[in-house]
Amino acid sequence: MSYLMGIDVGTTGTRAVIVRPDGHVMGAATAPHQPIRMERPGWAEQDPEDWWQATVLGVRQVLDQTGIKGSEIAAVGLSGQMHGVVLLDGARAVLRPSLIWCDQRSDKQCEWITSKVGAQKLIRLALNPALTGFSAPKLLWVRDHEPAIWKCAAHFLLPKDYVRLRLTGEFATDVADASGTLLFDVAKRKWSKQLLSALDINPDWLPRVYESPEVTGQITAETAIITGLRAGTPVAAGAGDQAASAVGNGVVLPGITSATLGTSGVIFAYTEQPKLDPQGRIHTFCHAVPGKWHVMGVTQGAGLSLRWFRDELGAAEAWYASRVGADPYELILREAESAPPGSGGLLFMPYLMGERTPHLDPLARGGWFGLTAAHSRAHLIRAVLEGVAFSLRDSLEIFGELKIPVHEIRVSGGGSRSFLWRQIQADVYGREVVSLREAEGSAFGAALLAGVASKTYASVPEAAQQAIQVREHLLPQASNVQLYDRQYDVYRQFYPAVRKLAHELSAVSAP
Repeated sequence: MSYLMGIDVGTTGTRAVIVRPDGHVMGAATAPHQPIRMERPGWAEQDPEDWWQATVLGVRQVLDQTGIKGSEIAAVGLSGQMHGVVLLDGARAVLRPSLIWCDQRSDKQCEWITSKVGAQKLIRLALNPALTGFSAPKLLWVRDHEPAIWKCAAHFLLPKDYVRLRLTGEFATDVADASGTLLFDVAKRKWSKQLLSALDINPDWLPRVYESPEVTGQITAETAIITGLRAGTPVAAGAGDQAASAVGNGVVLPGITSATLGTSGVIFAYTEQPKLDPQGRIHTFCHAVPGKWHVMGVTQGAGLSLRWFRDELGAAEAWYASRVGADPYELILREAESAPPGSGGLLFMPYLMGERTPHLDPLARGGWFGLTAAHSRAHLIRAVLEGVAFSLRDSLEIFGELKIPVHEIRVSGGGSRSFLWRQIQADVYGREVVSLREAEGSAFGAALLAGVASKTYASVPEAAQQAIQVREHLLPQASNVQLYDRQYDVYRQFYPAVRKLAHELSAVSAP
C-alpha cells in the first residue's frame, strides 16, 4: 500500500504525519523549535535552520514510529506558518533570522506602502490592506534597517518553502501562501508586477508559484539519505497553514466554515470568487482548491494567550505536570471548568501580539477587564478561553455583513481538543460546532494535497470526501448563548474605547 505524508512547519514545532488514502492517520511526530526570539516588544524571529532540523527529525521519527518505509510514501505535501520572511544570498545561505508572522515591527513600512500605492488601489490589487503581519512590510523593514543584508539578498522564501528548497532544491511556493505576502495579485493568482514595481522589489527574488496540488519537485538523493524518504518522491506545492488546515477540515465547498485554534486563531470560509471587504478587516486569499478563494479573519493571540498564561502564571501546574507526566494545559483547563460561563463578568482581550481582525492594529494591547477581589484564577483562565472565542466571533460577524454563508463550523487546532473550549465556542458563536475524526489540521491537509498531486485522488473535494469523517456535533446551550450575547456587546465596544490609551502605552514602552 502507498501512503501520503504531510509536513507542517508550525510556529512551535514541525509536525510530520503519514496518512492512508482513506484518511486514517498511521502516525505523527512533532519536533519542537527553539522558542521565538522576542528581543523587543512586538518583535518575533526564528532561525530557518531550526525548521529544517525539526523537519528531518519529525520525518525520521514518524517513519520509525509506524515502521513504514520511505519507499511506501507516494508523495509529500507541505504546509507552514504564513508571512515569514526568509532571505537568502546567491549561494542559498540564510542571511538573517526570519521575521515571522506575528512580528509587528513594520508599522512604519505599512504606512509607507499605503501612501506609496494608495489605500484603495492596494486593496484592489492585493485584495488586502498593508498589515505588519504580511511579508512585504517585513522585507521593507530589512531594506530600511539592514541595508548590508538587503544588498546581499538574492532570494525570498516563505517558511515552508525554505524547507521545500532543502527537500527538493527548488524555489517554489503555492498561490495560498503567496497571497499573504502583499506582493501577489490574488484575483489573477500571480505575482503582481504593479506592486513589485511600486515597492522596488526585484521579481527575480521570488519563487515560482503553483496551485496547491501541483508537483513542485522531487526528494533529492542527498535529502533521501538524511530523512529516510525515497529519492524521486514527488513534493506537492501544498499551502499556507490555514488553507491546508481548511483542506484537512473539508472546507472545500460553500457554507462550510472552520474555526482553528492554534497559536493564532482563524475563522475561514470558502468562496467561489474573490470576496472583498472594502475595510480590509478580513483577508481574501487564494484557496488550496485550484481556481477558488477563501476569506479569513485572524486573532493573533489565540492559543498564544493560553500558552502565555501557562508560561507566566502556571508555574505550579507546569511543576506538578512534570512530576506526574501530565499535560499542564489539562490541569489549567480543569481549573477553568470550576468558573461559571461569563467568568463572573470578567473579560479578556487576547491582543498580546497586536491584532488583525477586526482592528488591524499592531499596537493593540491585551489584558483582563472587570477584575474584582471576588475573582479567582479559575475566572482568569476561563476569561482567556472566552475572550479568544469573542475575538473569533468578530470575524463571523463580518462574514454576515458580507453575506458569506456559514452553515456549519468545523473546529480544529490544539485549543479545540479541549471539550470546554469547544463548548465555549458553540455558545459564543450561537451555532453548532463540529469536530472531525482526525484532528491533524494543516499536516493532514498537506497530505491530502499530496494525494491529489500523486493522482491518489482526482481533486481536492474528492480527497476531502474520501478521507474526512465527522466525530462530534456539539450544540450551543441556550442560556449560555444569551449570556454571551450580552457580554459580547461589551467586548466589541471595549477596545475601540481604549485604543488611544493603548497607543499611548505603546509609545511609553517604545525603545
